[in-house]
Amino acid sequence: MSQKSLLTTVVGSYPQPKWLIDREGLASASVPRIRVSGLWRIPPEHLEEAQDDATLVAIRDLERAGVDIITDGEIRRESYSNRFATALEGIDIDQPGQIIGSSGRSTPVPRVVGPIRRVRPVQVRDVQFLREHTDRLIKATVPGPFTMAQQAQNDYYPDRERLAMDYATCVNEEVKALFAAGADVVQLDEPWLRTNPEEARAYAVAAINKALAGVNGTTALHLCFGYAAMVQGKPSQYAFLTELEDSVVQQISIEAAQPKLDLAVLKEFATKTIILGVLNLSDMQIESPESIAAKLREALRYVPPERLMVAPDCGMKYLPRAVAYQKLRAMTLGAAIVRESIG
Repeated sequence: MSQKSLLTTVVGSYPQPKWLIDREGLASASVPRIRVSGLWRIPPEHLEEAQDDATLVAIRDLERAGVDIITDGEIRRESYSNRFATALEGIDIDQPGQIIGSSGRSTPVPRVVGPIRRVRPVQVRDVQFLREHTDRLIKATVPGPFTMAQQAQNDYYPDRERLAMDYATCVNEEVKALFAAGADVVQLDEPWLRTNPEEARAYAVAAINKALAGVNGTTALHLCFGYAAMVQGKPSQYAFLTELEDSVVQQISIEAAQPKLDLAVLKEFATKTIILGVLNLSDMQIESPESIAAKLREALRYVPPERLMVAPDCGMKYLPRAVAYQKLRAMTLGAAIVRESIG
């Protein structure tokens, strides 16, 4: 990894083009947990090529914005989690289950009917494609085992903890394959840690550690309060956060801008690099580089610069692309202001 302090990155997703996917349909429904192939505007026989072309656009936008550690924009995914979660054995794809989501409404989810197993690489080609088309440091993202267990109807395992541990085995196999394919960072997405903090305290760190056991490479974990397009009125503190100091993950990615997070909590992390969310994705106004710099200076009261990185609050999937690009540009300029001032 680069030795430059205050490295900039993204959480994962970038806006998909309207010619590729039905963005209105995507935004009007809950975040897809099962496959929703009807959202794609391109016929199946041409879809992979179209997704490749759109991914190149996302890569170039992230490069032009000056982001240090980029992703592929998750252009090939209907959501952050369903591409991986529905590719595993033990899931009944044709007869999904239902859960009541954090929004209080019923959501179709993967239905677990047998042992969860990873029977093939899921995102390896995605990473190979990204590695082939950029010289930047690259990050890949995978849904975490705790969140996948929360987002499933369990019709097989005696309890959700054992389901999460088998998900962790699948994630572990994928993470190792993504590093082998050229990823510099692999991030687990675990937004449901704060949705169900009691269960998270019981076994989430154990599941996360199992998912990353024996992994050689820089690992990150993202937790948030949900996409800004879906969730308003976010709390100003996490119900589950400092417990992650006991996990093996090296970087903790949190949203801090929209929820106006009290950054004093950051001093509880003695060893972790903090990826600080500084872009409010509920606000279409573009932040000024100076306002970004002010947020970073506040965080530097609690975290040394070598353990602070900079990102949007969450994935940028639901933003207009022009807004997403301009916000990222402001973010990289704001980080540069602080980096220069601290030498």
